[in-house]
Amino acid sequence: MTDPSDAIAPRRTSAAELSERARQARLRFAIDESTRGPVLLFFASSVFWLMIGSILAMIASIKMHSPLFLVDLSWMTFGRVRPAHLNVVAYGWASMAGVGTMLWLMARLSRAEMRFPKLLYISGVLWNVGVLAGTIAILAGWSLSIEYLEFPAFVPPLLTVAYVLVGLWAALMFLDRREKHIYVSQWYLFAALFWFPWLYTAVNLLLVIAPTPGIAQASITWWYGHNVLGLWFTPIGLATIYYLLPKVLGRPIHSYYLSILGFWSLALFYNWNGAHHLIGAPLPAWLVTVSVVASMMMFIPVGTVAINHHMTMVGHFRLLKASPTLRFTVFGAMSYTAVSAEGSLESLRSINLPTHFTHFVVAHAHLGLYGFFSMIMFGAIYYIMPRLTGWEWASARLIRIHFWGTAGGILAYFIPLSYGGFIQGLKMLDAQTPFIDTVRYTIPFLWIRSGAGLMMTVGHVAFAVLFVMNILKWGERRTEPMLLDDPAEYARELEAAEATVVEEQP
Repeated sequence: MTDPSDAIAPRRTSAAELSERARQARLRFAIDESTRGPVLLFFASSVFWLMIGSILAMIASIKMHSPLFLVDLSWMTFGRVRPAHLNVVAYGWASMAGVGTMLWLMARLSRAEMRFPKLLYISGVLWNVGVLAGTIAILAGWSLSIEYLEFPAFVPPLLTVAYVLVGLWAALMFLDRREKHIYVSQWYLFAALFWFPWLYTAVNLLLVIAPTPGIAQASITWWYGHNVLGLWFTPIGLATIYYLLPKVLGRPIHSYYLSILGFWSLALFYNWNGAHHLIGAPLPAWLVTVSVVASMMMFIPVGTVAINHHMTMVGHFRLLKASPTLRFTVFGAMSYTAVSAEGSLESLRSINLPTHFTHFVVAHAHLGLYGFFSMIMFGAIYYIMPRLTGWEWASARLIRIHFWGTAGGILAYFIPLSYGGFIQGLKMLDAQTPFIDTVRYTIPFLWIRSGAGLMMTVGHVAFAVLFVMNILKWGERRTEPMLLDDPAEYARELEAAEATVVEEQP
């Protein structure tokens, strides 16, 4: 493959190369045209739910240190706002952004125009109706009180049908593909498409439709809560990284064989995770021990993915100054490594003891769904949207506000809350420390949490403004990509990368 740095030095381009580039450009344009409507529906919906989730998150966070805030509104009590926020972010923002990215990636990797778009329009409408109805129900007090499953029983069938339509479309797309090679990104996407319905239907059957009695409910709840991140959001996020890095850099992934090892070790070990959150519970000792061992084995897929991504970036880190997609994608990839390594260590009994039931776990969860997955989705949307709308992003300043608000916000959230949560756990283990003193100790960290949430919300507002401006084609018309740092060599290098025909290393 041609390295984009070759574009800096003048060289002759053959007629055959020019013809191939033109053919590939026409094919990409046709694919993007065919995916525009359904992908924009899912992306626009995800941005809407991101804003609703941000409002609910700020209310819930303020209530942690100022419990009298909106105390007279029953719809705004912490017990309703917090689960509404969690479900809006998980099923509204994150899932819909992930599905939108998945649709576009599947079409691009299949090198085929989208067929049967009506399936996806119906899916998008059902998904939005389900999230809207579920959110209103939670705020009205009709919650099932099962984490990640607070939506009442009439919502899961809507989301399940919406998902089935996406899965059916993906299967038809795969059968209709022109590209016979199956890329690593497609492995992860199809894994997510297979794993999520198994998770979602099984947990609803065992906890909602025909509830399993006793302590088994706790084990099932943590099995789902842990695996919805690891077997739904994580495969979509990793598939996106494996696509975007080669495309932005114009070079193949460092090692195809590391990709294989990372994929199959994730499939083998992650589904056993979850029970390590129940250390000390009245469960069979072997169940918790197997979960701890599987959590430690996660260093294999996480390590191989980290090495693969880092070695792909070597020699091209300077492009982080210029490319919005690369900034968000690399930040998300680094967060994946950090949160996964921390999660494995947190499963050890010696570390679990002082951290369980503390804000440490809350910080860890946010680094996963936000620092990793949400940042990857931001990077994907920055890459995909101009190819759908034919309009470049309007403001580099707003992109910078978005990046530093979200990246700085999640770091300001994660680091202090992790430290405060760890000390909180030590104080809870000290029989001489009154519990109320432990609560008072955490209050400054909860104020910092609200400040960090405000930073992220500012970033989200900047992103939403950019998104609307892009759809409506407001601002100055640009013929070149919007770069955050605009020397001519960056523009030439990124332009050469886009012209290079590369998905992943075969």
